[in-house]
Amino acid sequence: MTRRYDRMASLYDIYGAPMEWMGTRRRRRRLIARAEGRVLEVGVGTAKNLRHYPDGVHLSGIDLSKQMLQRASRRARRLGIPIDLGLADVHHLPYPDETFDTTVATCVFCSVADPIGGLRELGRVTKRDGRILLLEHVRPRNRLLGRLADAVTVLTRRIFGFRANRRTEENVTAAGLRVVDIRREGIWREIEAGPSTARLGNATRGRQ
Repeated sequence: MTRRYDRMASLYDIYGAPMEWMGTRRRRRRLIARAEGRVLEVGVGTAKNLRHYPDGVHLSGIDLSKQMLQRASRRARRLGIPIDLGLADVHHLPYPDETFDTTVATCVFCSVADPIGGLRELGRVTKRDGRILLLEHVRPRNRLLGRLADAVTVLTRRIFGFRANRRTEENVTAAGLRVVDIRREGIWREIEAGPSTARLGNATRGRQ
């Protein structure tokens, strides 16, 4: 996975441009506007979200890919927006419990190996009264389209490293997070969640 994204880094924004034009940028802007305080973005990539953060937040970002982080750093310098960037894995975040007021992931949990484990980690590092903001595409609810997404995933996983049939909405609940708000547009979900009032323990692994 890391090598794949290192290879893709130079063309990543070009690959994603059609999706951005078709509404993803608008969704990013709407979701990121909710961020406040000390913010961690996981899977920061080339820092596409950077320009959408409200003034006054303190930003940190992590990614598995050094090449992606280099591009994120260049974008941050170009925009004049400070952000602390680091190489890290969403499954094992290098931060103490309840460090951040807001944690953010956009188009990340379609590609991580253990989405429920990664979501639990977001819950762990988010303050008890904090926000977890997610933008993800998910498996369609329509039976036929869902089966099509299952079939397409064989290719998307092999070529691009992501699954078109992830059930992220269900995984948020399976991870023990508290759902605050969900906006649904077709296959897209804008989710605001919070850590469980009872800190996450050995919750049963859900559907992935």
